[in-house]
Amino acid sequence: MTFTLPELPYAYDALGPYMSKETLEFHHDKHHKAYVDTGNKLLEGTDLQGKSVEEIVKAAYNTNQPLFNNAGQHYNHIHFWQWMKPNGGGAIPGALAKKIDEDLGGAEKFKADFIQAGIGQFGSGWAWLAVKDGKLAIMKTPNGENPLVHGAKPILGVDVWEHSYYIDYRNRRPDYLKAFIENLVNWEHVEKMYAEATR
Repeated sequence: MTFTLPELPYAYDALGPYMSKETLEFHHDKHHKAYVDTGNKLLEGTDLQGKSVEEIVKAAYNTNQPLFNNAGQHYNHIHFWQWMKPNGGGAIPGALAKKIDEDLGGAEKFKADFIQAGIGQFGSGWAWLAVKDGKLAIMKTPNGENPLVHGAKPILGVDVWEHSYYIDYRNRRPDYLKAFIENLVNWEHVEKMYAEATR
């Protein structure tokens, strides 16, 4: 199974004013495409050909760093596009909201802590909401790393590499993170991943 660049699930200009057409064109068409193309080259001739993206990410962690970097970023971005939608944000769906209340102290505290994880990730990386040992956890990882390699299943992630926000927000990463959680998150997709992670 080779990596393929997925189509965006919305038009390039559909996430404005929180994420611009220009950002999505660069981020999806250039950055994500580069992870796909480089990942495919690095997969050639390895015993990981034909495995799922998740299996490749886990297997390449600490054993094949170049492949891990590109496979990890491909996995992260496949979901990143799905984790956003036009007119996103709003109320968190029932079962997930209840779990956030139980494990993370409620929706407002969760949002504040999630934003803080993104702000606190030094340099490039990601902030996450993940399921680990049956509980929700907020995590952050450097570069292309994700919760899969730490025994957890990501159900929401935000990209804090500069290419994700610099065109629109310059150095104002906190403003980007606030816009993401308040106005872009596709909670239906998060809920779907939560259901799969806890099955």
